[in-house]
Amino acid sequence: MKLNEIQNNPGAHKRKDKVGRGSSSGLGKTSGRGVKGAKARTGTKVYGFEGGQMPLHMRMPKRGFRNIFAKDFSEVNIGRLQKAIDEKRLDASAKITEETLRKAGLAHKSRDGVRLLGKGEIKAKLTIEVAGVSAGAKEAIEKAGGSVTTTFVKKVYANKKGQPGKRQKRRADSAEKRAARGG
Repeated sequence: MKLNEIQNNPGAHKRKDKVGRGSSSGLGKTSGRGVKGAKARTGTKVYGFEGGQMPLHMRMPKRGFRNIFAKDFSEVNIGRLQKAIDEKRLDASAKITEETLRKAGLAHKSRDGVRLLGKGEIKAKLTIEVAGVSAGAKEAIEKAGGSVTTTFVKKVYANKKGQPGKRQKRRADSAEKRAARGG
């Protein structure tokens, strides 16, 4: 074998069809794409199109909605806190923050922080700093001799000038009126 005799195995290299080179090539005019319409155009696909029949996603019943303004907390029950302390994953004498809870594997990453819930029992005296806490969880921790501080601050929406928007002004005004009335 010589360098000038090297070639691919038969069928290893398939030449690309040259389309749109006249009708005698067999791939002229519409270039093998059929006729006009969305499928004849490049880069398009008609997803979900069922030939004019009512598509499946439109036939299905619609239920509920997704609140885009909902708060995203990572929830941790006090029973899991106690279990982590018993397993020596958490130090009860040190201040427990969201970061220590994540390192201990109790909380996942969330947009608005960690919220404590009251399921289970707590015996250890803890000092906890989290975004939110339920009334039952706070009561249980304080009963055990610990303390809880919350860090979550509700976002205030403002206009381009940095002032509260119309809704926020209206809400503040109505709150002032209620306070003045004593209700």
